[in-house]
Amino acid sequence: MAQKAVKTLAAANTRRLNQTLVATLVIHLFFWLFRALLFRSSFTRKSLLLYLVLASPQLLINFLFEKQSRPVNAADGSIKRAGEDLEAKGLTEYLWDITYWTYGNLLLVTFLGDWAWIFWGMIPLYSVWLAWTTYTGMRGGGYQDAAGVPQPEAGTSKRQAKLEKRGGQKVQYR
Repeated sequence: MAQKAVKTLAAANTRRLNQTLVATLVIHLFFWLFRALLFRSSFTRKSLLLYLVLASPQLLINFLFEKQSRPVNAADGSIKRAGEDLEAKGLTEYLWDITYWTYGNLLLVTFLGDWAWIFWGMIPLYSVWLAWTTYTGMRGGGYQDAAGVPQPEAGTSKRQAKLEKRGGQKVQYR
């Protein structure tokens, strides 16, 4: 049972990276086969340039995930390095969003044509919105709970707020 967490992380990373690799190959090959066989008129230099510019970030992200998160095994079969956690919050989560959005956008472009690449522009808009909400959340003094209800300052609990409302805490001496 030694290194159970490392083994679990390595197995989860391997499974997720294999699924991502298969999905990437299937979607990109489907895009190229469908465009080459059915929409030959739209198979132009402009189409190739748009594909290279807008699909390359997703391909680079997949390469980054492979490089950082693919487990490395030692010669004796033990796990040398489990890799970075692919379920991590923050930047990793955002990179997965880009990957999935590019998959969906490739399917849209496959069926609707090159003009559908405009939907890929929602990724930078989402980044700006995320940065703005983070900035405004840090700037404001209080915070809101999940329902959007403003909460008191983080330093005061409900009990402290009640005590302050009643005039402070009374000290009793015996």
